[in-house]
Amino acid sequence: MVQKSPRAKVAAPSASSAKPGGLDGYFEITRRGSTVAAEIRGGIVTFFSMAYIIALNPIILGTAADKNGNLISGLPADGANISATMIMVAGATALVAGLMTVLMGVVGRFPIGLAAGLGLNAIAAYSLAPTMTWPQVMGLIVWEGIIITVLVLTKFRRAVFNAVPRALRTGISVGIGLFIVLIGLVDAGFIRKPAGSGTTPVELGIGGQLIGWPLLVFIVGLFALVILHVKRVKGAMLIVILGSTAVSLIIEAVVQTGAAVEHATGWSLNVPTLVGAHPGLPDFSLLFNVDMLGAFAGGPKVWITMGLTILSIMLADFFDTMGTVVAIGQEGKLLQADGNPPRTQEILLVDSVAAIAGGLGSVSSNTSYIESASGVAEGARTGLASVVTGALFLLSMFITPLIDAVPSEAVAPVLVLVGFFMVQQVTEIDWSDLEVALPAFFMVTLMAFSYSITVGIGAGFLVYLVVKIVKGKAKKVSPILWTVGALFLVYFAQGIILDWLG
Repeated sequence: MVQKSPRAKVAAPSASSAKPGGLDGYFEITRRGSTVAAEIRGGIVTFFSMAYIIALNPIILGTAADKNGNLISGLPADGANISATMIMVAGATALVAGLMTVLMGVVGRFPIGLAAGLGLNAIAAYSLAPTMTWPQVMGLIVWEGIIITVLVLTKFRRAVFNAVPRALRTGISVGIGLFIVLIGLVDAGFIRKPAGSGTTPVELGIGGQLIGWPLLVFIVGLFALVILHVKRVKGAMLIVILGSTAVSLIIEAVVQTGAAVEHATGWSLNVPTLVGAHPGLPDFSLLFNVDMLGAFAGGPKVWITMGLTILSIMLADFFDTMGTVVAIGQEGKLLQADGNPPRTQEILLVDSVAAIAGGLGSVSSNTSYIESASGVAEGARTGLASVVTGALFLLSMFITPLIDAVPSEAVAPVLVLVGFFMVQQVTEIDWSDLEVALPAFFMVTLMAFSYSITVGIGAGFLVYLVVKIVKGKAKKVSPILWTVGALFLVYFAQGIILDWLG
């Protein structure tokens, strides 16, 4: 018999006609089969699963120069200024993530955290900044958020959500599950790119060998989590994260392994150390440093280029969120009879506003995080968990070095196990029905192999439309899906289009 995730043990909603009030009534804690303790525990686990963004976003946004050679802080790109800029980005990243996640908890009432989107911040730093100023980059992010918000308010975004066949939604969830396993393995350094010109695109550990203290922390943590999960120990994920962090701090204090950028056997992202972990006031100089019109100066050709850029960011944001919300809803058994989570409109609205907030905060578009599935697997079912996660992000503004002491190797085991829970849904896809099996296959494989939720969803949609045409069922496809398919064609062909435009 297949071992199920903790979600299978959640009690069914109460059949009592008496509706609870207060905190329980507002967040529907009892109705969703949860408890306040489970929500707090799940919120903490989600925070630790996402906290790496506080350290990673400054590395991406705080070190890249714009076309004028300036950092996002407006200072010239040199060593001292980079350090100061990274501190600014860290504080703003935590602030926006905290506010938006709390908003998701209070308005969307869904157990999902939001923060600066990976991939979206890379586009801002490495593709846009070299061609314009940083305020202009953030202006484009704000425009993208405004467009998505309008699509939500006009109900178009929800209409797309509803138009996706349920079998494809399951494919999205399974694909994200495989994707999140890969994220965990890569974050831990268990799977990585070969050094130099390797014969394979990825390899096990370093040169096919599992060596180094950080990898040992990950492997021991993973086995510990498997054992605790099989034993049905409550709080297993949080126990492993905190326990692995404590062990990591001891190892680093004794061995001084350092970071992977300095030594191949070092820590992948955060170096676990409490040196300098003292409270301090964050610097919010980056807030509202936005130029909404500057990027469009230059005539029609520039307008088309900027339009394609905004479309690219928008599609990534749009469908990453759809996949994430569906996957988390299925993991927590929160989807309704129509396959949608409760308060879908509110969830999508908060996510859209978060994109605007990310631009205004100069931290890139904020979006829903699939790592939230770790908190759901730990028991989170309501928006109260998001309020807890958001509160911890706000607190982390003052103790960023302490949060940075949690290495990715301590969190990666949780992501791997959560991926396992989500991949279990693969049995819900009818693999004998090619109309859904082929699109689902491309979704599942390309999400992981391309390292992009958007690419996987887009490829799956296009294959779905092609199969429908071949089967003579094109007229049965929703016009909304044809529109989405056309947008994805432009998305995949944008390189050709931009090259043609010169």
